[in-house]
Amino acid sequence: MDVILWTLRRGEGDIVNMYNYLSELMQISTGRNFLNFGYWYNTTKSPADAQTNLCNLVGDMAELEKAGHVLDVGSGFSEPAFLWKKAHPNITITCLNINPNQLKFANTQANIFEINLINATAAKIPMSDESYDRIIALESAQHFRPIKDFILETRRILKKGGTAVFAIPVLSKPSKFSIWKIGILKLTWSSEHYDMDTIKKIIQGIGLNITEIKLVGSNVYLPLAEYYIQNRHLLRSEILKKYPSYVETILFKSMLKMKQAAADHTIEYVLIKCTK
Repeated sequence: MDVILWTLRRGEGDIVNMYNYLSELMQISTGRNFLNFGYWYNTTKSPADAQTNLCNLVGDMAELEKAGHVLDVGSGFSEPAFLWKKAHPNITITCLNINPNQLKFANTQANIFEINLINATAAKIPMSDESYDRIIALESAQHFRPIKDFILETRRILKKGGTAVFAIPVLSKPSKFSIWKIGILKLTWSSEHYDMDTIKKIIQGIGLNITEIKLVGSNVYLPLAEYYIQNRHLLRSEILKKYPSYVETILFKSMLKMKQAAADHTIEYVLIKCTK
């Protein structure tokens, strides 16, 4: 009942509670501490590899090799930041997250990687104007409500000439019926379900320049769902060590719905690069 209420209300506290309850589910399923759907190439063998691929894709899009100060908003367990720091040791990364439990977990390695951790909301970021040359929201902005507040903060904090990259699961197009078409997927994709056109209009209306858009849903949803379906027996046995059987059943049905919604283009996954 709590999970259903968190999903329906989707306030900041509800999202924190949802991730506290379900994060371990993703960790069990992937064997890593990333919290994203992943990006699958033909040669990708596992969800963990796919998640690493997505982090690298976002990092490349943000041109981190040219970056100085990076703000990762909605940073989860900070696993992407650790990955980026390894690849680009000269950059400074600050991870901002509203979830104190995830930050506490990340803190066990933050000192090793020299990552800064901040507990704050994406709607009111406690950073000075034009203080970062890179802002990244890797599969987190879909939770920000209203997302316009986050985009406004991004424009305020971003230096002139700076770059922001957002990786966002979205509905393919605005429709009052689309939300019903994803069905049980709402329970494991517990976000605001923004559509792509709305996101683009908000970004452009606030004054950021969209320089690149990549639609990568076919490399995200379909292979992830197929992996779970094919490996369900093994994954289910591991999940049942920590969760009741109905949680895995919901997850499995959600994966089936994800596959269907991706195949009929109800959902999409977009990478958006912006400059100020």
